[in-house]
Amino acid sequence: MALHIVNISDMKLSADREDVIVTYSLGSCLGVTVYDPKAGIGAMVHCLLPHAGAARDKARANPYMFVNTGVAMMVRKLMDRGAEKRRIIFKAAGGANMRGDNLFNTGARNFEALDKLLDRNSVTLSASNVGGTIPRTMFLHLDTGRVVVRSLGEEKDI
Repeated sequence: MALHIVNISDMKLSADREDVIVTYSLGSCLGVTVYDPKAGIGAMVHCLLPHAGAARDKARANPYMFVNTGVAMMVRKLMDRGAEKRRIIFKAAGGANMRGDNLFNTGARNFEALDKLLDRNSVTLSASNVGGTIPRTMFLHLDTGRVVVRSLGEEKDI
């Protein structure tokens, strides 16, 4: 078994059913997992901001920094490895309001960007653990597709 760590503005993908993919400290950032149970392949992205907007150069250099480009790129890579859109299970965690971020509301905007992206592509989010004011750690177990969110010492399946 290998543990693949997803850093901020990063994505990891695996087709080894013994692997676990994890990202730590999801505050206002958004973690998104995709998993195709038949192909046995999954991935996770840790997005910092909702949209590339005027920062197209940054999005080209690192598409995983943004929800709109990072999730789309992750899905393309999954499909390039044999996943089928109709079988992909999407889950999300994070999007918290950290330190009273009411001015930029980054966490809520990150989740809204994901919701719009999925809606435009006729995809449903299977489960989420978002919002609030606490950071989360997110795990994707590739043997089953199980997604676990750990926060304040408690673990929850989503």
